[in-house]
Amino acid sequence: MKAVEITAPGGPDVLQVCARPVPEPGPDQVVIKVAYAGVNRPDALQRAGNYAPPKSASDLPGLECAGTVHAVGPNVTDLAVGDAVCALLPGGGYAEYVATPAAHCLPVPDGMDMKQAACLPETYFTVWSNLFMRGGLKAGERFLVHGGSSGIGTTAIQLARVMGARVFTTAGSEDKLAVCRDLGAEMAINYKEEDFVAVVKAEGGADLILDMVGGSYIQRNIDTLADDGRLVQIAFLQGMKAELNMVQMMTRRLTLTGSTLRPQTDLAKARIAAQLREHVWPLLSAGRVGPVMDREFPLEDAAGAHARMEAGDHIGKIVLKV
Repeated sequence: MKAVEITAPGGPDVLQVCARPVPEPGPDQVVIKVAYAGVNRPDALQRAGNYAPPKSASDLPGLECAGTVHAVGPNVTDLAVGDAVCALLPGGGYAEYVATPAAHCLPVPDGMDMKQAACLPETYFTVWSNLFMRGGLKAGERFLVHGGSSGIGTTAIQLARVMGARVFTTAGSEDKLAVCRDLGAEMAINYKEEDFVAVVKAEGGADLILDMVGGSYIQRNIDTLADDGRLVQIAFLQGMKAELNMVQMMTRRLTLTGSTLRPQTDLAKARIAAQLREHVWPLLSAGRVGPVMDREFPLEDAAGAHARMEAGDHIGKIVLKV
């Protein structure tokens, strides 16, 4: 099969087309014939040598895809060859075929094509597990997500809004802010011109913050939280270290937590998939939430897709057509 591999740690140009054997499904796995693969920041981290795949995973990048089931392994009873699915992957999505646990597959939602469906798994698994399973977001609460125009941000805005939360977000241009407002953000804050701490505190502070920035934002997020608020960290674009005023955690009963998706067990990911199937897939099929698309690149130009993502100009999700 045709695939894209990381030839050495480095920039986008280290992504090169190669030939690899078609994977075989193991127990409880399926092999998917990939139509589209999603492009995510963890792919770029892996490419740069900063996010090694689990030992059992493919060394090829790619953590989500949409396509049709090509083969099923032992013990798989709820999927059959030819089924249209989108799937969370342990790796290997930048290829014509990929193996993944059957329990990490979900049906392509009604009314969606493969391109749209390829944008769902990594983002929705991440957002649902961190906002609702870990962060405990409830209707009526004030929620702040940074990077509102990203794949994570556009998903978080929609899910928080449809679940009844008040949504605040940050972005760096008027075009991006407009998209965030259209998706349901009550306030979209230009972080280059406004202090998000002051803006959100004027509304009572945030009950929950989802942050991908880290660095100097960590203490500023803590300052932004309402009493009993929760900060969920899922990435560190500005760095992993910060000096914190821990007294605030104690006196205002704050919770600082976070997660990464890829290292979690297959069972943990299957539990997230089950909740998505129950709570979110009906919303997708009804058109109440959905992916925001940026641009499509051919598999052969994975380097171009990574360059666009890292430039920071994209709004929503980038996909590779396989």
